[in-house]
Amino acid sequence: MARKILGAAIGECVHVAGILNFLRLAEDQGFETEFLGPATSMQEIIGAIIEMDPDIVAISYRLTPETGERILKEFKDALQEAGLLNRRFCFGGTPPVAERAQKLGFFEAVFTGEEPTEKVIAYLRGRDLEASREDYPDELIDRIKWKAPYPVIRHHFGLPADTIEPTVEGIKQIAEAEVLDIISLGPDQDAQENFFNPEAQDPSRKGAGGVPVRSEEDFRRLYEASRCGNYPLMRSYSGTSNLIRYAEVLRRTIKNAWCATPIFWFNVLDGRGPMGLKESIQEHLKLMKWHGERNIPVEANEPHHWELRNAHDTVGVVSAYLSAYLNKKMGVKHYIAQYMFNTPPTMSDKMDLAKMLAKVELAEGLQDENFKVYRQTRTGLLSYPVDPDYALGQLGLSVYLQMALKPHIVHVVSSCEAHHAAEPHDVIQSCKIARKIIENSLKGIPDMTKDPEVQSRKDELIQEAMVLIDAIKSLGKGKSEDPLADPEVLTQAVQIGLMDAPQLKGNPHACGKVQTRAVNGAIYAVDPDTKKILTEEERIKRIFASQV
Repeated sequence: MARKILGAAIGECVHVAGILNFLRLAEDQGFETEFLGPATSMQEIIGAIIEMDPDIVAISYRLTPETGERILKEFKDALQEAGLLNRRFCFGGTPPVAERAQKLGFFEAVFTGEEPTEKVIAYLRGRDLEASREDYPDELIDRIKWKAPYPVIRHHFGLPADTIEPTVEGIKQIAEAEVLDIISLGPDQDAQENFFNPEAQDPSRKGAGGVPVRSEEDFRRLYEASRCGNYPLMRSYSGTSNLIRYAEVLRRTIKNAWCATPIFWFNVLDGRGPMGLKESIQEHLKLMKWHGERNIPVEANEPHHWELRNAHDTVGVVSAYLSAYLNKKMGVKHYIAQYMFNTPPTMSDKMDLAKMLAKVELAEGLQDENFKVYRQTRTGLLSYPVDPDYALGQLGLSVYLQMALKPHIVHVVSSCEAHHAAEPHDVIQSCKIARKIIENSLKGIPDMTKDPEVQSRKDELIQEAMVLIDAIKSLGKGKSEDPLADPEVLTQAVQIGLMDAPQLKGNPHACGKVQTRAVNGAIYAVDPDTKKILTEEERIKRIFASQV
């Protein structure tokens, strides 16, 4: 039998938005709800309690504190006289009214509207509002299930400075704000590349790109700073050398919530690590396998590295498929597919959504009982204007579009990022904006995925992606048991230009010959001379002809 909640705005109060939102959340948690309406007399409420026998009685009052206190005290006395105080009551109102309601002593929970939604849900699920460390799941998949139907929220944070102290203080401030679920730690370049080789570190670039973590103790201090508020999970960028040894440090010190690793990057190709392309592919596959063996989720931050370099949409879709395929091949059980929207920023929202749907369909087509795909969305960094007001608008628009994908994780990118690295107040503000958009979206938004143009482009991209996937497979024909998981084949695919991007031009480790342009909001490969769209079949034919 469903549990029951009876709700009413008591006395002369006609403000009902808050209590209706509370009852909606209760229905999502399986409660049967009954709303008596605005301006309900205490006699009507008492009669309904006797008739309905609810498990919880939710009372709202949002007018003057003095009047509210008087009405609620009279209500308590009337309940006592009727013998009805032996049940659960909760209250919602403005902070001044809530403060007085709390002192009356018969409300087990008092809400002001300032609480994170998950705290309200926690109450409805029978958990204490004053949650302790043990109440918050400390593994990603558990946190996702605990937070559902809301996605968990992640944000990067790591202040470029000479020491870790500003980041320690910032993490504590962010955790206490209770606006996100995952603090994604951003170490500086030397931490990623030379953590185990201090002699190779360059003091002049200390803090370049993030927080200058130099020891396991530094990692532990950053993690301990997060052990307050809503006890967010923590994860970090992966290393670009000594990958598994670095992964061990992250898991041991910050309980790394998941690993993020590319296939083709973080090496000589992008200058972010010392390894050659083939060697780094081999090491990234080992890193996936290491985490898979320990049942730690893995994220592939692969597709957007191509798209940030203006690769055409088909390459982005294929890299998403390869990422899922290789993680499954390496034994990863929980795979996080990252979908960076607005990248490149010349894309239209329709064509952006179509590209993401093509990625989703190919990646999730690999799911089985041992391989689960989780959707993580984020705003494209290059889409933010420098002007802070315009940037806030872009943040809101992007998160709203992302909700069409029904993500498990929303990776919030601060609207300030085109101007400066996010400070704690930037993180908190951007997460609050995203949270409000997410809450509204979960009430129901138009299904943008059904748009005929979106579906047509999605289908086109899947067809084109399969042409490119078959071409990559052909490189290993007769010499590789599984070409898509062969580092030699994958390296060759980059070198001859099957996987290519315009901004790789002049790169000695890639091809860099493809030219792309935006056409009707989508990114296509084009003929260098005529600028006309090249089908993937024609593009690949030209590549193979040039190899003869």
